[in-house]
Amino acid sequence: MSIRFAVRGEYIQLDQLLKATGLCDSGGSAHAAIAEGRVKVDAAVDTRKRAKLRPGQTMTIGGETVELIAE
Repeated sequence: MSIRFAVRGEYIQLDQLLKATGLCDSGGSAHAAIAEGRVKVDAAVDTRKRAKLRPGQTMTIGGETVELIAE
């Protein structure tokens, strides 16, 4: 399944995106998912909790893909 998420401003941090989309229910679970290598940004595993994601990028976790778009 694919989710389109509108980014307010220039970027959103990876951990915040996971919480904002409801794919992780807390900051702790978002940090754990990232640290365990379960999150991909633009098809590559990314372990940076505060990676800055911008419109045009995609994030994937557990079969869910989030496409970032400009607001």
